[in-house]
Order: sequence, then C-alpha cells, then structure tokens
Amino acid sequence: MGMRDIRIEKVTLNIGCGTKTPLETAKTVLKNVSGGKVVLTKTKKRSTFNVPKNKAIGCKITLRKNTESFLKRLFEAKENRLRATNFDNTGNFSFGIREYIDVPGMEYDPKMGVLGFDVCVTLERPGYRIKRKRLPRKLGKEHTIKKEDAMEFAKRKFGITIEE
Repeated sequence: MGMRDIRIEKVTLNIGCGTKTPLETAKTVLKNVSGGKVVLTKTKKRSTFNVPKNKAIGCKITLRKNTESFLKRLFEAKENRLRATNFDNTGNFSFGIREYIDVPGMEYDPKMGVLGFDVCVTLERPGYRIKRKRLPRKLGKEHTIKKEDAMEFAKRKFGITIEE
C-alpha cells in the first residue's frame, strides 16, 4: 500500500423523515439494511421546514468496518451504475436507493411500507488523519482526491459503469 492509494473512510446511510415519515419506521429500515447503530439527526437552528429547533428530523448510520462487501450489495440495487454527477470535486460520492427492497437480501415488510435512503461514501488516502487533528494543518494539493480519481477507484474496485 502506497501513500497514493485510495481507501474508503466511511459509508453513511441516511433517511430524512421530515414531518411525514414516522421515525421508528426509518430506524428499523436502516437497522435491517446495515445492522449498525442508528443515530437520530435533529434540527440545528431555529425552525427548519416548520419543525422546531432540536426536534428529530431523520436518522443515519455510519459504517467504518466491512464497508466493501456492504457497498457491493448496495451497488447491486443500482445495477452497478452511477452517474458522473454522483461524484463531487473532493472525491466523495453519493447515491440514493429508491426502495429498501431493491437491496439484495431484504424482504418487504407491509408494516414499513416503501422507504428509500441516501448512501454517502467518503474516500481518503493515508495521511488524511491530519484533517481530524486538533492542531489545524492543510492537506497537500497533490494529495487530495479529485473527481476523476474517485471515479477510477469506483470502476476498479467495484466494477461500476459510470454514465455521463
């Protein structure tokens, strides 16, 4: 492993409930799909979309272990295709899954109905730890991950076709 090798830092699954979707349903969907620990997301500032401050508005799960095998399952739900617009300029990519039953191995539960979720994949290189340190230092310009690097990584690692 060289210093230029790209790896997956984390995968975040997220369902924004707003005021319509019951939180418990969203929590069970995320728990069943990934098996991780669900965290509630709350509104930060004053009332957002008519939801008062500090009220739960969605839930998310962050996975840092066994991310590759899990991502392969999620890509199967997208038929191993991503768009070029799914990648951002800092080398991360995200995509949505319309219905949780698209994920292989998931059974339909009539109590939950049809719910989708967002998947965000954060990539990093060795040496990205300085971003998390208390003393602020910059990451070198040549060491950052660019959009093309991330697309190449996804193609090579997971065999994904990228559509323009």
